[in-house]
Amino acid sequence: MDFIDFRSDTVTLPTEEMLDAMRQAKVGDDVYEDDPTVKKLEEIAADAVGKEASLFVPSGTFGNQLAILTHTKRGDEVIIPKDNHIVIHEVGAAAVISGVQLRMIESNFGQINLDELEYTIRESDIHYPDTGLICTENAHSSGKVVPLKNLEHVKKTAAKKGIPVHMDGARIFNAAVASKIDAKDIASTADSVMFCLSKGLCSPVGSVLAGSKDFILKARKNRKLMGGGLRQAGYLAACGIISIEKMVDRLIEDHDNAKYLAEKLDLIKGIKVFKDRLDINMVFFDIDINFNNFNNFKENEFINYLLSKKIKINPKEFGEYRFVTHYWINKKDIDYTVKVIEDYFSRIF
Repeated sequence: MDFIDFRSDTVTLPTEEMLDAMRQAKVGDDVYEDDPTVKKLEEIAADAVGKEASLFVPSGTFGNQLAILTHTKRGDEVIIPKDNHIVIHEVGAAAVISGVQLRMIESNFGQINLDELEYTIRESDIHYPDTGLICTENAHSSGKVVPLKNLEHVKKTAAKKGIPVHMDGARIFNAAVASKIDAKDIASTADSVMFCLSKGLCSPVGSVLAGSKDFILKARKNRKLMGGGLRQAGYLAACGIISIEKMVDRLIEDHDNAKYLAEKLDLIKGIKVFKDRLDINMVFFDIDINFNNFNNFKENEFINYLLSKKIKINPKEFGEYRFVTHYWINKKDIDYTVKVIEDYFSRIF
């Protein structure tokens, strides 16, 4: 039995079709811009999000940081919700790479308060840094989809001040499928957008940064500066093409499986599922240690017990567990996992 891995949709392995495409890919040196498969991916990717051009990059974090570096100058201030991925999970890279400071504001699972946004944008003053960029995220890493209206208002506010907007769209296609709208509509609310090929879309490596032709021209040079100039990258880009053309529409299956998992987990006494955050392929929940002597519960033992049953999960983060469904998890896997959790609880309580 293979492992059932709920840690993230980043753990997905490429499909057989992707492996075949890698073997057959026509490649060149992409730093010289002569890799035909990378060029094809970048054309398809730009069209998928309604931008003029795009750039293949090694990872989502790389793409976000490349966008910040390209949009801003040293000493600028970047306005961003305090719970966005760029703040929480990107190792303080904006300060190290771009020399900017993050001005964190409150948000409602990625939704920006427009009054606070207007108040936070810097006026021209010798004492103030310039507001160089506003960052959004959709789908949000809380499992919520940010409403299109909110993103549109953010873009309008930014445009009035001449400030660019970058969207961390790592899971923009999840957001689009969940909202039943085109990813282009979501991406239209930002000047640049990054999306991942290596999450729910099953590519083994890679993300895309998209924007205007001028922006991508600058980003291409900055990609080289950051060490992201790739050579025969077409072997990886071949998978990315399949990700965009064939893996997007099936994301609804992952969303449905997440809801199915949430329903099953919610039936287990002592587990509290956060039902208001089931927009995409993530299930967040907590275990009530005050319920039925759950104070006997030890997280390490729980994780190791599941691992012994071929199930991988992450420990709590910010007081919550997160299970992520993806291409390699089906309802049979979910039923088995729920049964294992029930068995564990029955053994210790």
